[in-house]
Amino acid sequence: MNRDNLIRNGVVAVVAALGIGTAAAQTVLKFSHTDQQAGARQSAAQLFAKKVEELTQGRYRVQVFCCSQLGNDPKNIEQLTLGGIDFTVSSTGSYAPHVASLNLTMLPYLVDNYQQGWKLYDESKWLQAQFAKAPAKGFRFLSTWEAGFRSMTTKDPLNSPADAAGKKLRTFPNEMMRWTLEAMGFNIQIMPLPEVYLAIQQGTVSGQENPIDTIYSNKFYEVAPNVTLTQHVYSPIPLAISEKTWQKLSPADQKSITEAAKIAAAFSRDFIRNNDENQLKEMTSKGAKVNRPPVEPFRKSVQPVYAKAKEKYGADVDAFLKDAEAVRKAVK
Repeated sequence: MNRDNLIRNGVVAVVAALGIGTAAAQTVLKFSHTDQQAGARQSAAQLFAKKVEELTQGRYRVQVFCCSQLGNDPKNIEQLTLGGIDFTVSSTGSYAPHVASLNLTMLPYLVDNYQQGWKLYDESKWLQAQFAKAPAKGFRFLSTWEAGFRSMTTKDPLNSPADAAGKKLRTFPNEMMRWTLEAMGFNIQIMPLPEVYLAIQQGTVSGQENPIDTIYSNKFYEVAPNVTLTQHVYSPIPLAISEKTWQKLSPADQKSITEAAKIAAAFSRDFIRNNDENQLKEMTSKGAKVNRPPVEPFRKSVQPVYAKAKEKYGADVDAFLKDAEAVRKAVK
């Protein structure tokens, strides 16, 4: 063996001994989501990618595709089930076409603050049972990231449900959300997130509803400057992995990726909770009009949604509402 081969073999041996992955040995996993680069979802995804690489000693690298590059939320989840992508993160209600009972997570006014929401998602036995149905559908939940409470951005002021009557509002495709917004008086228009800004600008819709971070990162306040804090639905965003990908992982790598998911979830929760008011102030400085109306008229307007849900989902509604009530009593 000549000198060059000896050196080359020596380098390879050192690399192997130190556990340093080479480019050829590294597996790249695709993570697709719909948030903008400035959004909290992207920041958490980048942290997740970093931790996955660290915790798997470089065997896996997560490539993050933001801004709907690979598809909108329904498309991402469909690709997840097929193994076309490896990770996505989306509103719990977006997974409902695959696990129908998750529609109930979009019931209005389940919790009043972040601490209640976190406890509900971490401890509700009913909700954990619904999450456990996901692997049979082609994906599994790793951790629950935060997006926040959903509120409105509209062209015209929105002080009560009376102001919603007949107005066309964009939302995402979810049965419970549609029932809630229609109960408030809105006419609903479903469209992908990347199309919303232009649709408002052109008058196709008069506004949209989303958490504050999404409103901020997509600059919806520029075309619909009335930001109304209805906080009508608590809307966290569970991170999911393709079941095809999960089954290819060793038990040790499954553990490492789950740990990375939980680290990113803790970051996401703190980021959103601590940044809502800062983002509202910045939007105000750029011309947005932030309105904090009495919530009770909105809460009253959506009461028929609970009865409608019980007609379709039966005992599941009572079980989830019982968990939510226990959380509200335990955490003020």
